[in-house]
Amino acid sequence: MPIPITMPALSPTMTEGNLAKWLKAEGDTVTAGDIIAEIETDKATMEVEAVDEGVLAKILINEGTEGVAVNSVIALLLEEGEEDSALDGYQAAALAAAATAAAPAPALSPELVAAPTVPTVTVAEAADGARVKASPLARRMAQQAGVNLANVNGSGPQGRVVRADIEAALGKAPATGSAPAAAAAPVPAQVGVAGGALAPTEIPHTNIRKIIARRLTEAKQQVPHFYLSLDCEVDKLLAMRKELNEKSANEDLGYKISVNDFVIRAAALALRKVPDANVSWTDDVLLKHNVVDVSIAVSIEGGLITPIIRNTDQKGLAAISNEMKELAGRARDGKLLPEEYQGGTFSISNLGMFGIREFAAVINPPQGAILAVGRSEERPVVRDGALAVATMMTVTLSVDHRAVDGALGAQYLAAFRGLIEDPLTMLL
Repeated sequence: MPIPITMPALSPTMTEGNLAKWLKAEGDTVTAGDIIAEIETDKATMEVEAVDEGVLAKILINEGTEGVAVNSVIALLLEEGEEDSALDGYQAAALAAAATAAAPAPALSPELVAAPTVPTVTVAEAADGARVKASPLARRMAQQAGVNLANVNGSGPQGRVVRADIEAALGKAPATGSAPAAAAAPVPAQVGVAGGALAPTEIPHTNIRKIIARRLTEAKQQVPHFYLSLDCEVDKLLAMRKELNEKSANEDLGYKISVNDFVIRAAALALRKVPDANVSWTDDVLLKHNVVDVSIAVSIEGGLITPIIRNTDQKGLAAISNEMKELAGRARDGKLLPEEYQGGTFSISNLGMFGIREFAAVINPPQGAILAVGRSEERPVVRDGALAVATMMTVTLSVDHRAVDGALGAQYLAAFRGLIEDPLTMLL
């Protein structure tokens, strides 16, 4: 009997994924542990290992297909000695299961993360039972215009119907399908240089953008934010950074410290000094964390992700620097594992490298706070009644008022500034 290969749940909250690439072809021999496919989740691209042995007899979901529900059958494996005839009757049932399998309910997570509840459909059935592949945008355009996808020739990868195919079908022939159940909202016309009407470009939401939108909406609606800002003098820090990096270059020590590395170290040590700020709110209890796991916002294509440096307070500047570079690189490549970005007790968002002087970040629930870091710049300061120039950096702490009161937030920021302005204390 054929062995079904199903879409795996690669994280506790995953309900669907995109089948990015098959690494095995039909007819290939598969052994347990072989990498057979690459799956795109909302945050990363991950490899899938085979758990059974046999021959990959039939691929049911082609690579490039989006919105495949967890536990859907994506391929069939024949055991050694089985004939192709074993697929008869089983293949049709597997295809139906692949199209209709419902995703399991997501497990509870301390981050309150859930994948989007509306799956993206990319496979349809033609009148003769053949499968029709289409991009989400093409499918929506076809539904709104009443176009039967089975009558459209796809020009995309592996015959996939894309936007240009729908536009071509609308320009050549009247719509042949039934009218859509509900009319789409009118798209406002935009006037071009020559005075003609230009429709805006529709860009389908990615899974990661949907997650970001939902989580930020929840955070701003449900978390009572308040904000505390503080200016830190960083001249001593910059001098120490220069000295450490010169020493590393001269002695080939293998590290290059950034200002952000000092910020991460100081934020972690300040949490150790003020442990009551290292908390998360739940409806039943306040979670006071016994570890300091700092999440750092990293910009990636289509959104952002927060890889975590675990036990940050126990790591030196060089270790933090090297680990941060490695995590950020894999984050941008979509190669982070779920446990490397899920969790964390405190977050940092640094936009100083973009020239931003000051901003307030949105809390990453259920964490109690997030630190927003601006650029370091020379500013006039007053010392002993005289005007002077110092390099200053503004930081803003966004705090969940349910978990951390104003005085406690101020105490944490004072500890952070003490470390930043006297960086030698970070080495103790």
